[in-house]
Amino acid sequence: MNEGLLFPPLPHRIESRAPAAARDISLQQFVRHATVTKDTGRVDACRAAFGERYDNLRRHAGAIKSHTLDHLDEYLERFEAAATRAGATVHWAADAASANRICLDIAKRINAKVCVKSKSMATEETRLLPELEAAGVKTIETDLGEFIVQLDGDAPSHIVTPMIHKNRASVARAFVRDLGAPYTEDPGELTMIARAHMRKLFERADLGISGGNFLIAETGSLVICTNEGNADLTVSLPPVHVALVGIEKLIPAMEHLPIFLKLLARSATAQPLTIYTTCVTGPARSAGQGSSADVDGPRELHIVLLDNGRSELLRAPTRELLRCIRCGACLNACPVYKAVGGGHAYGSVYSGPIGATITPHLKGLHNYPDLATASSLCGACFHACPVHIDLPAQLIALREEAARRHLNPAPERVTMKLWRWIMQSPARYRIASGLARFVLSRLDGVDIPLPGPLGAWTSCRTTPRPGAIDFRAWWNERQRTKANCGRPASDRGRA
Repeated sequence: MNEGLLFPPLPHRIESRAPAAARDISLQQFVRHATVTKDTGRVDACRAAFGERYDNLRRHAGAIKSHTLDHLDEYLERFEAAATRAGATVHWAADAASANRICLDIAKRINAKVCVKSKSMATEETRLLPELEAAGVKTIETDLGEFIVQLDGDAPSHIVTPMIHKNRASVARAFVRDLGAPYTEDPGELTMIARAHMRKLFERADLGISGGNFLIAETGSLVICTNEGNADLTVSLPPVHVALVGIEKLIPAMEHLPIFLKLLARSATAQPLTIYTTCVTGPARSAGQGSSADVDGPRELHIVLLDNGRSELLRAPTRELLRCIRCGACLNACPVYKAVGGGHAYGSVYSGPIGATITPHLKGLHNYPDLATASSLCGACFHACPVHIDLPAQLIALREEAARRHLNPAPERVTMKLWRWIMQSPARYRIASGLARFVLSRLDGVDIPLPGPLGAWTSCRTTPRPGAIDFRAWWNERQRTKANCGRPASDRGRA
Protein backbone atom coordinates (compact mmCIF):
# COMPACT_ATOMS: atom_id res chain seq x y z
CA MET A 1 0.00 0.00 0.00
CA ASN A 2 1.16 3.50 -0.81
CA GLU A 3 1.04 4.80 2.75
CA GLY A 4 1.82 8.31 1.61
CA LEU A 5 -1.73 8.58 0.31
CA LEU A 6 -3.22 8.56 3.78
CA PHE A 7 -0.20 9.03 6.01
CA PRO A 8 1.66 12.13 4.75
CA PRO A 9 4.38 13.80 6.81
CA LEU A 10 3.01 15.52 9.89
CA PRO A 11 1.77 18.08 10.58
CA HIS A 12 -0.71 17.65 7.74
CA ARG A 13 -2.84 20.42 6.26
CA ILE A 14 -5.81 19.53 4.10
CA GLU A 15 -5.27 22.68 2.04
CA SER A 16 -2.07 21.12 0.67
CA ARG A 17 -4.02 18.36 -1.10
CA ALA A 18 -7.45 19.84 -1.69
CA PRO A 19 -6.60 22.07 -4.71
CA ALA A 20 -5.25 19.19 -6.81
CA ALA A 21 -8.30 17.07 -5.99
CA ALA A 22 -10.64 19.93 -6.86
CA ARG A 23 -9.02 20.20 -10.30
CA ASP A 24 -9.30 16.46 -11.02
CA ILE A 25 -12.54 16.34 -13.02
CA SER A 26 -12.73 12.52 -13.17
CA LEU A 27 -12.18 12.19 -9.43
CA GLN A 28 -14.84 14.82 -8.79
CA GLN A 29 -17.32 12.95 -10.96
CA PHE A 30 -16.67 9.55 -9.32
CA VAL A 31 -16.96 10.86 -5.78
CA ARG A 32 -19.89 13.20 -6.37
CA HIS A 33 -21.98 10.61 -8.21
CA ALA A 34 -21.40 7.93 -5.58
CA THR A 35 -22.00 10.16 -2.56
CA VAL A 36 -25.07 11.92 -3.96
CA THR A 37 -26.61 8.57 -4.90
CA LYS A 38 -25.97 7.13 -1.45
CA ASP A 39 -27.16 10.23 0.40
CA THR A 40 -30.36 10.46 -1.63
CA GLY A 41 -30.97 6.75 -1.09
CA ARG A 42 -30.46 7.16 2.65
CA VAL A 43 -33.00 9.95 2.88
CA ASP A 44 -35.58 8.03 0.86
CA ALA A 45 -35.00 4.77 2.74
CA CYS A 46 -35.25 6.36 6.18
CA ARG A 47 -38.33 8.35 5.21
CA ALA A 48 -40.06 5.25 3.83
CA ALA A 49 -39.18 3.04 6.81
CA PHE A 50 -39.53 5.43 9.75
CA GLY A 51 -41.33 8.56 8.58
CA GLU A 52 -41.58 11.13 11.35
CA ARG A 53 -40.22 8.58 13.85
CA TYR A 54 -36.73 8.72 12.34
CA ASP A 55 -35.41 11.51 14.54
CA ASN A 56 -36.72 9.79 17.67
CA LEU A 57 -35.12 6.52 16.58
CA ARG A 58 -31.69 8.02 16.07
CA ARG A 59 -31.97 9.84 19.39
CA HIS A 60 -32.81 6.50 20.99
CA ALA A 61 -29.82 4.81 19.33
CA GLY A 62 -27.60 7.66 20.47
CA ALA A 63 -28.92 7.29 24.04
CA ILE A 64 -28.10 3.56 24.06
CA LYS A 65 -24.56 4.27 22.93
CA SER A 66 -24.21 7.11 25.41
CA HIS A 67 -25.34 4.86 28.27
CA THR A 68 -22.83 2.22 27.22
CA LEU A 69 -20.02 4.76 27.03
CA ASP A 70 -20.98 6.21 30.42
CA HIS A 71 -20.46 2.73 31.91
CA LEU A 72 -17.85 1.44 29.46
CA ASP A 73 -15.58 -0.10 32.09
CA GLU A 74 -18.46 -2.21 33.40
CA TYR A 75 -19.61 -3.35 29.97
CA LEU A 76 -16.07 -4.20 28.88
CA GLU A 77 -15.72 -6.49 31.89
CA ARG A 78 -19.08 -8.10 31.11
CA PHE A 79 -18.04 -8.65 27.52
CA GLU A 80 -14.72 -10.21 28.46
CA ALA A 81 -16.38 -12.58 30.93
CA ALA A 82 -19.09 -13.65 28.47
CA ALA A 83 -16.70 -14.06 25.53
CA THR A 84 -14.31 -16.09 27.68
CA ARG A 85 -17.14 -18.37 28.82
CA ALA A 86 -18.01 -18.94 25.16
CA GLY A 87 -14.43 -20.06 24.47
CA ALA A 88 -12.94 -16.93 22.91
CA THR A 89 -9.70 -15.33 24.03
CA VAL A 90 -9.92 -11.60 24.75
CA HIS A 91 -6.83 -9.40 24.41
CA TRP A 92 -6.42 -5.78 25.45
CA ALA A 93 -4.46 -3.39 23.22
CA ALA A 94 -3.62 0.05 24.57
CA ASP A 95 -2.36 1.33 21.23
CA ALA A 96 -1.76 0.40 17.60
CA ALA A 97 1.67 -1.12 18.28
CA SER A 98 0.38 -3.48 20.95
CA ALA A 99 -2.62 -4.49 18.79
CA ASN A 100 -0.35 -5.36 15.88
CA ARG A 101 2.03 -7.20 18.20
CA ILE A 102 -0.80 -9.39 19.49
CA CYS A 103 -1.86 -10.27 15.93
CA LEU A 104 1.72 -10.99 14.85
CA ASP A 105 2.36 -13.17 17.90
CA ILE A 106 -0.71 -15.26 17.04
CA ALA A 107 0.38 -15.53 13.40
CA LYS A 108 3.88 -16.63 14.40
CA ARG A 109 2.60 -19.15 16.97
CA ILE A 110 0.51 -20.96 14.36
CA ASN A 111 3.18 -20.48 11.67
CA ALA A 112 0.68 -18.71 9.42
CA LYS A 113 1.62 -18.37 5.76
CA VAL A 114 -1.62 -17.03 4.24
CA CYS A 115 -4.04 -14.63 5.90
CA VAL A 116 -7.44 -13.61 4.53
CA LYS A 117 -8.71 -10.32 5.84
CA SER A 118 -12.14 -8.75 5.67
CA LYS A 119 -12.75 -5.01 5.67
CA SER A 120 -11.75 -3.34 8.93
CA MET A 121 -11.17 0.31 9.71
CA ALA A 122 -9.44 -0.66 12.96
CA THR A 123 -6.76 -2.59 11.07
CA GLU A 124 -6.36 0.37 8.70
CA GLU A 125 -5.93 2.54 11.80
CA THR A 126 -3.16 0.33 13.22
CA ARG A 127 -1.63 -0.33 9.77
CA LEU A 128 -1.64 -4.05 10.42
CA LEU A 129 -1.43 -5.32 6.85
CA PRO A 130 2.08 -3.99 6.07
CA GLU A 131 3.36 -5.55 9.31
CA LEU A 132 1.89 -8.94 8.44
CA GLU A 133 3.45 -8.77 4.98
CA ALA A 134 6.81 -7.77 6.48
CA ALA A 135 6.60 -10.81 8.79
CA GLY A 136 6.20 -13.11 5.78
CA VAL A 137 2.42 -13.65 6.06
CA LYS A 138 0.79 -13.24 2.64
CA THR A 139 -2.29 -11.15 3.41
CA ILE A 140 -5.16 -10.57 1.01
CA GLU A 141 -8.02 -8.10 1.40
CA THR A 142 -11.21 -10.01 0.61
CA ASP A 143 -13.64 -7.09 0.42
CA LEU A 144 -13.81 -6.34 -3.31
CA GLY A 145 -13.21 -2.62 -2.89
CA GLU A 146 -10.33 -3.14 -0.47
CA PHE A 147 -8.91 -5.80 -2.82
CA ILE A 148 -8.78 -3.31 -5.72
CA VAL A 149 -7.19 -0.70 -3.46
CA GLN A 150 -4.59 -3.25 -2.34
CA LEU A 151 -3.74 -4.26 -5.92
CA ASP A 152 -3.21 -0.62 -6.88
CA GLY A 153 -1.03 0.13 -3.85
CA ASP A 154 -3.69 2.67 -2.97
CA ALA A 155 -5.57 3.49 0.23
CA PRO A 156 -9.31 3.55 1.04
CA SER A 157 -11.04 6.86 0.35
CA HIS A 158 -14.31 6.18 2.19
CA ILE A 159 -15.30 4.38 5.38
CA VAL A 160 -17.85 2.14 3.67
CA THR A 161 -16.89 2.34 -0.02
CA PRO A 162 -13.08 2.17 -0.10
CA MET A 163 -12.76 2.54 -3.89
CA ILE A 164 -15.22 5.41 -4.26
CA HIS A 165 -12.53 7.27 -6.19
CA LYS A 166 -12.21 4.60 -8.92
CA ASN A 167 -14.34 3.32 -11.80
CA ARG A 168 -14.76 0.01 -13.61
CA ALA A 169 -11.99 0.78 -16.08
CA SER A 170 -9.42 1.12 -13.30
CA VAL A 171 -10.61 -2.20 -11.83
CA ALA A 172 -10.28 -3.87 -15.23
CA ARG A 173 -6.74 -2.55 -15.67
CA ALA A 174 -5.74 -3.79 -12.22
CA PHE A 175 -7.06 -7.30 -12.95
CA VAL A 176 -5.21 -7.45 -16.26
CA ARG A 177 -1.99 -6.21 -14.67
CA ASP A 178 -1.97 -8.29 -11.48
CA LEU A 179 -4.19 -11.31 -12.15
CA GLY A 180 -3.58 -11.85 -15.86
CA ALA A 181 -7.32 -11.67 -16.51
CA PRO A 182 -8.83 -10.63 -19.84
CA TYR A 183 -9.92 -7.01 -20.04
CA THR A 184 -13.58 -6.47 -19.24
CA GLU A 185 -15.58 -3.68 -17.65
CA ASP A 186 -18.64 -5.82 -16.99
CA PRO A 187 -19.31 -5.73 -13.21
CA GLY A 188 -20.48 -9.34 -13.09
CA GLU A 189 -17.43 -10.62 -14.92
CA LEU A 190 -15.09 -8.54 -12.76
CA THR A 191 -16.72 -9.96 -9.64
CA MET A 192 -16.28 -13.53 -10.87
CA ILE A 193 -12.61 -12.90 -11.64
CA ALA A 194 -12.05 -11.68 -8.10
CA ARG A 195 -14.09 -14.56 -6.67
CA ALA A 196 -12.05 -17.20 -8.50
CA HIS A 197 -8.80 -15.64 -7.33
CA MET A 198 -9.90 -15.29 -3.70
CA ARG A 199 -11.43 -18.75 -3.41
CA LYS A 200 -8.02 -20.38 -3.77
CA LEU A 201 -6.65 -18.16 -1.02
CA PHE A 202 -9.56 -18.91 1.32
CA GLU A 203 -8.83 -22.63 0.90
CA ARG A 204 -5.15 -22.13 1.82
CA ALA A 205 -5.57 -19.59 4.59
CA ASP A 206 -4.14 -20.34 8.05
CA LEU A 207 -5.43 -17.13 9.59
CA GLY A 208 -8.50 -14.93 9.23
CA ILE A 209 -8.65 -11.33 10.42
CA SER A 210 -11.67 -9.07 10.63
CA GLY A 211 -12.99 -6.04 12.40
CA GLY A 212 -16.40 -5.88 14.00
CA ASN A 213 -19.45 -3.66 13.69
CA PHE A 214 -20.75 -4.36 17.19
CA LEU A 215 -19.81 -6.24 20.35
CA ILE A 216 -22.58 -7.58 22.57
CA ALA A 217 -21.65 -7.30 26.25
CA GLU A 218 -24.41 -9.66 27.40
CA THR A 219 -23.34 -12.63 25.26
CA GLY A 220 -19.72 -11.88 24.35
CA SER A 221 -20.70 -11.94 20.67
CA LEU A 222 -18.94 -10.35 17.72
CA VAL A 223 -21.27 -8.92 15.05
CA ILE A 224 -20.02 -8.44 11.48
CA CYS A 225 -22.11 -6.83 8.72
CA THR A 226 -21.14 -7.20 5.04
CA ASN A 227 -22.76 -7.31 1.63
CA GLU A 228 -20.34 -9.72 -0.03
CA GLY A 229 -20.12 -12.65 2.38
CA ASN A 230 -16.34 -12.42 2.49
CA ALA A 231 -16.36 -11.88 6.25
CA ASP A 232 -18.28 -15.12 6.77
CA LEU A 233 -15.62 -17.04 4.83
CA THR A 234 -12.87 -15.17 6.68
CA VAL A 235 -14.39 -16.31 9.98
CA SER A 236 -15.43 -19.85 9.08
CA LEU A 237 -12.67 -21.29 6.87
CA PRO A 238 -9.28 -20.54 8.51
CA PRO A 239 -8.57 -22.49 11.72
CA VAL A 240 -7.74 -19.30 13.65
CA HIS A 241 -9.63 -16.03 13.57
CA VAL A 242 -8.62 -12.66 15.04
CA ALA A 243 -11.08 -9.76 15.33
CA LEU A 244 -9.57 -6.33 15.98
CA VAL A 245 -12.34 -4.08 17.33
CA GLY A 246 -12.43 -0.67 18.97
CA ILE A 247 -13.70 -0.60 22.55
CA GLU A 248 -16.46 1.84 21.55
CA LYS A 249 -18.26 -0.83 19.48
CA LEU A 250 -19.96 -2.27 22.57
CA ILE A 251 -23.71 -2.29 23.06
CA PRO A 252 -25.32 -3.78 26.19
CA ALA A 253 -27.50 -6.66 24.95
CA MET A 254 -28.74 -8.55 21.93
CA GLU A 255 -32.13 -6.82 22.20
CA HIS A 256 -30.45 -3.53 21.24
CA LEU A 257 -28.85 -4.90 18.08
CA PRO A 258 -31.90 -4.63 15.75
CA ILE A 259 -32.10 -0.88 16.33
CA PHE A 260 -28.55 -0.38 15.09
CA LEU A 261 -28.86 -2.85 12.23
CA LYS A 262 -31.86 -0.93 10.87
CA LEU A 263 -30.00 2.37 11.07
CA LEU A 264 -26.59 1.13 9.89
CA ALA A 265 -27.74 -0.42 6.62
CA ARG A 266 -30.06 2.42 5.63
CA SER A 267 -27.51 5.08 6.54
CA ALA A 268 -24.64 3.37 4.72
CA THR A 269 -26.19 1.92 1.58
CA ALA A 270 -29.97 2.61 1.79
CA GLN A 271 -30.64 -1.11 2.31
CA PRO A 272 -33.17 -2.39 4.87
CA LEU A 273 -30.45 -4.73 6.16
CA THR A 274 -26.96 -5.76 5.11
CA ILE A 275 -27.05 -8.99 3.12
CA TYR A 276 -24.87 -10.85 5.62
CA THR A 277 -25.22 -10.09 9.34
CA THR A 278 -23.18 -12.61 11.33
CA CYS A 279 -23.07 -13.08 15.10
CA VAL A 280 -19.98 -15.00 16.24
CA THR A 281 -20.09 -16.26 19.82
CA GLY A 282 -16.94 -18.21 20.60
CA PRO A 283 -15.01 -20.62 18.36
CA ALA A 284 -16.43 -23.77 16.76
CA ARG A 285 -17.72 -26.21 19.38
CA SER A 286 -16.84 -29.86 19.41
CA ALA A 287 -19.46 -32.54 20.07
CA GLY A 288 -20.15 -33.40 23.68
CA GLN A 289 -22.78 -33.68 26.39
CA GLY A 290 -25.57 -34.38 23.91
CA SER A 291 -24.71 -31.53 21.56
CA SER A 292 -23.47 -31.89 18.00
CA ALA A 293 -20.26 -30.32 16.73
CA ASP A 294 -20.29 -27.09 14.74
CA VAL A 295 -19.76 -27.85 11.06
CA ASP A 296 -17.65 -24.73 10.48
CA GLY A 297 -15.96 -21.93 12.35
CA PRO A 298 -12.45 -21.34 13.69
CA ARG A 299 -10.87 -23.60 16.29
CA GLU A 300 -9.52 -20.45 17.96
CA LEU A 301 -11.26 -17.09 18.21
CA HIS A 302 -9.26 -14.10 19.44
CA ILE A 303 -10.88 -10.71 20.05
CA VAL A 304 -8.48 -7.78 20.38
CA LEU A 305 -10.07 -4.78 22.13
CA LEU A 306 -8.38 -1.65 20.82
CA ASP A 307 -8.09 1.59 22.77
CA ASN A 308 -5.55 3.65 20.77
CA GLY A 309 -6.70 7.01 22.13
CA ARG A 310 -10.36 6.20 22.61
CA SER A 311 -10.12 6.51 26.39
CA GLU A 312 -9.13 10.15 25.91
CA LEU A 313 -12.29 10.70 23.89
CA LEU A 314 -14.35 9.49 26.85
CA ARG A 315 -14.03 12.95 28.38
CA ALA A 316 -17.46 14.57 28.59
CA PRO A 317 -16.95 17.18 25.83
CA THR A 318 -15.97 14.57 23.22
CA ARG A 319 -17.66 11.39 24.43
CA GLU A 320 -20.46 11.58 21.87
CA LEU A 321 -17.90 11.03 19.08
CA LEU A 322 -17.51 7.42 20.25
CA ARG A 323 -21.16 6.74 19.38
CA CYS A 324 -20.12 6.56 15.70
CA ILE A 325 -21.12 3.28 14.00
CA ARG A 326 -18.96 3.95 10.90
CA CYS A 327 -21.86 4.13 8.46
CA GLY A 328 -20.27 6.85 6.32
CA ALA A 329 -23.51 8.85 6.08
CA CYS A 330 -21.81 12.08 7.15
CA LEU A 331 -19.25 11.68 4.35
CA ASN A 332 -21.96 11.22 1.74
CA ALA A 333 -23.84 14.29 2.97
CA CYS A 334 -20.81 16.58 3.30
CA PRO A 335 -20.25 19.11 0.48
CA VAL A 336 -16.61 19.56 1.48
CA TYR A 337 -15.87 15.81 1.25
CA LYS A 338 -17.22 15.92 -2.31
CA ALA A 339 -15.30 19.08 -3.17
CA VAL A 340 -11.91 17.68 -2.08
CA GLY A 341 -12.41 14.45 -4.02
CA GLY A 342 -12.94 11.99 -1.19
CA GLY A 343 -10.87 10.84 1.74
CA HIS A 344 -7.26 11.10 0.57
CA ALA A 345 -7.16 14.86 1.08
CA TYR A 346 -7.80 14.39 4.81
CA GLY A 347 -4.47 12.61 5.32
CA SER A 348 -5.88 10.07 7.79
CA VAL A 349 -7.81 6.80 7.95
CA TYR A 350 -11.04 8.52 8.95
CA SER A 351 -12.24 11.24 6.59
CA GLY A 352 -15.24 13.48 6.18
CA PRO A 353 -16.86 15.19 9.17
CA ILE A 354 -16.31 12.29 11.55
CA GLY A 355 -12.66 12.10 10.52
CA ALA A 356 -12.24 15.84 10.91
CA THR A 357 -13.45 15.53 14.51
CA ILE A 358 -11.87 12.31 15.80
CA THR A 359 -8.50 12.42 14.01
CA PRO A 360 -7.23 15.56 15.81
CA HIS A 361 -8.14 13.92 19.13
CA LEU A 362 -6.62 10.53 18.29
CA LYS A 363 -3.51 11.84 16.51
CA GLY A 364 -3.04 15.28 18.04
CA LEU A 365 -4.58 18.60 17.05
CA HIS A 366 -1.09 19.94 16.36
CA ASN A 367 -0.71 17.27 13.66
CA TYR A 368 -4.05 18.06 12.00
CA PRO A 369 -4.62 21.73 12.86
CA ASP A 370 -6.95 22.59 9.99
CA LEU A 371 -9.16 19.51 9.55
CA ALA A 372 -11.92 21.14 11.57
CA THR A 373 -11.95 24.05 9.13
CA ALA A 374 -12.76 21.64 6.28
CA SER A 375 -16.45 22.16 6.86
CA SER A 376 -19.06 24.69 5.86
CA LEU A 377 -20.91 24.04 9.15
CA CYS A 378 -24.05 23.53 7.07
CA GLY A 379 -25.26 20.84 9.49
CA ALA A 380 -25.84 18.16 6.83
CA CYS A 381 -23.59 15.74 8.73
CA PHE A 382 -25.62 16.16 11.93
CA HIS A 383 -28.91 15.48 10.16
CA ALA A 384 -27.42 12.42 8.43
CA CYS A 385 -25.89 10.86 11.55
CA PRO A 386 -27.98 7.88 12.70
CA VAL A 387 -26.76 8.15 16.31
CA HIS A 388 -27.35 11.90 16.66
CA ILE A 389 -23.73 13.11 17.02
CA ASP A 390 -23.57 16.91 16.97
CA LEU A 391 -20.64 17.07 14.57
CA PRO A 392 -20.87 20.83 13.84
CA ALA A 393 -20.55 21.59 17.56
CA GLN A 394 -17.49 19.33 17.77
CA LEU A 395 -15.93 21.05 14.75
CA ILE A 396 -16.48 24.47 16.31
CA ALA A 397 -14.89 23.29 19.58
CA LEU A 398 -11.80 22.10 17.69
CA ARG A 399 -11.55 25.41 15.84
CA GLU A 400 -11.73 27.23 19.14
CA GLU A 401 -9.02 25.01 20.62
CA ALA A 402 -6.78 25.50 17.57
CA ALA A 403 -7.17 29.28 17.85
CA ARG A 404 -6.49 29.22 21.59
CA ARG A 405 -3.27 27.28 21.02
CA HIS A 406 -2.29 29.50 18.06
CA LEU A 407 -2.26 26.51 15.69
CA ASN A 408 -4.01 28.43 12.94
CA PRO A 409 -1.77 30.44 10.57
CA ALA A 410 -0.53 33.83 11.76
CA PRO A 411 -2.18 35.77 8.86
CA GLU A 412 -5.50 34.20 9.82
CA ARG A 413 -5.07 35.25 13.45
CA VAL A 414 -4.20 38.81 12.43
CA THR A 415 -7.16 38.96 10.05
CA MET A 416 -9.62 37.74 12.67
CA LYS A 417 -8.31 40.20 15.28
CA LEU A 418 -8.70 43.03 12.78
CA TRP A 419 -12.21 41.82 11.91
CA ARG A 420 -13.15 41.71 15.60
CA TRP A 421 -11.79 45.23 16.13
CA ILE A 422 -13.83 46.54 13.21
CA MET A 423 -17.03 44.78 14.30
CA GLN A 424 -16.80 46.16 17.85
CA SER A 425 -17.45 49.72 16.66
CA PRO A 426 -20.35 50.88 14.44
CA ALA A 427 -18.22 53.77 13.21
CA ARG A 428 -15.29 51.53 12.26
CA TYR A 429 -17.69 49.11 10.59
CA ARG A 430 -19.26 51.89 8.48
CA ILE A 431 -15.86 53.12 7.38
CA ALA A 432 -14.59 49.60 6.53
CA SER A 433 -17.74 48.58 4.64
CA GLY A 434 -17.77 51.86 2.74
CA LEU A 435 -14.13 51.39 1.76
CA ALA A 436 -14.83 47.82 0.64
CA ARG A 437 -17.79 48.96 -1.51
CA PHE A 438 -15.67 51.70 -3.06
CA VAL A 439 -12.85 49.29 -4.00
CA LEU A 440 -15.14 46.55 -5.29
CA SER A 441 -17.23 48.98 -7.33
CA ARG A 442 -14.06 50.08 -9.13
CA LEU A 443 -13.44 46.43 -10.06
CA ASP A 444 -16.87 46.10 -11.68
CA GLY A 445 -16.43 44.22 -14.94
CA VAL A 446 -12.77 43.48 -14.19
CA ASP A 447 -12.24 39.86 -13.13
CA ILE A 448 -8.82 39.89 -11.50
CA PRO A 449 -7.43 37.86 -8.60
CA LEU A 450 -7.33 39.58 -5.26
CA PRO A 451 -3.98 39.78 -3.44
CA GLY A 452 -2.71 37.71 -0.52
CA PRO A 453 -5.03 35.30 1.31
CA LEU A 454 -8.00 36.68 -0.64
CA GLY A 455 -6.54 35.03 -3.73
CA ALA A 456 -7.84 31.67 -2.51
CA TRP A 457 -11.36 33.01 -3.01
CA THR A 458 -10.87 34.51 -6.48
CA SER A 459 -8.85 31.53 -7.76
CA CYS A 460 -12.13 29.67 -8.31
CA ARG A 461 -14.75 32.46 -8.03
CA THR A 462 -15.42 35.80 -9.66
CA THR A 463 -14.53 38.96 -7.74
CA PRO A 464 -17.49 39.91 -5.51
CA ARG A 465 -19.61 42.79 -6.79
CA PRO A 466 -21.40 45.13 -4.38
CA GLY A 467 -25.17 45.44 -4.64
CA ALA A 468 -26.92 48.51 -6.01
CA ILE A 469 -27.78 49.56 -2.48
CA ASP A 470 -26.00 48.57 0.72
CA PHE A 471 -27.76 46.93 3.67
CA ARG A 472 -27.67 50.00 5.92
CA ALA A 473 -29.32 52.21 3.30
CA TRP A 474 -31.93 49.53 2.59
CA TRP A 475 -32.65 49.16 6.31
CA ASN A 476 -33.00 52.91 6.89
CA GLU A 477 -35.38 53.20 3.95
CA ARG A 478 -37.42 50.29 5.29
CA GLN A 479 -37.67 51.92 8.70
CA ARG A 480 -38.80 55.23 7.17
CA THR A 481 -41.47 53.38 5.22
CA LYS A 482 -42.73 51.69 8.38
CA ALA A 483 -42.83 54.99 10.22
CA ASN A 484 -44.98 56.46 7.46
CA CYS A 485 -48.06 54.53 8.62
CA GLY A 486 -47.01 51.40 6.77
CA ARG A 487 -47.49 53.05 3.36
CA PRO A 488 -44.84 52.49 0.68
CA ALA A 489 -42.64 55.42 -0.19
CA SER A 490 -44.32 55.78 -3.61
CA ASP A 491 -47.61 56.71 -1.89
CA ARG A 492 -46.17 59.54 0.18
CA GLY A 493 -47.80 62.90 -0.54
CA ARG A 494 -50.85 61.34 -2.22
CA ALA A 495 -54.24 62.55 -1.09
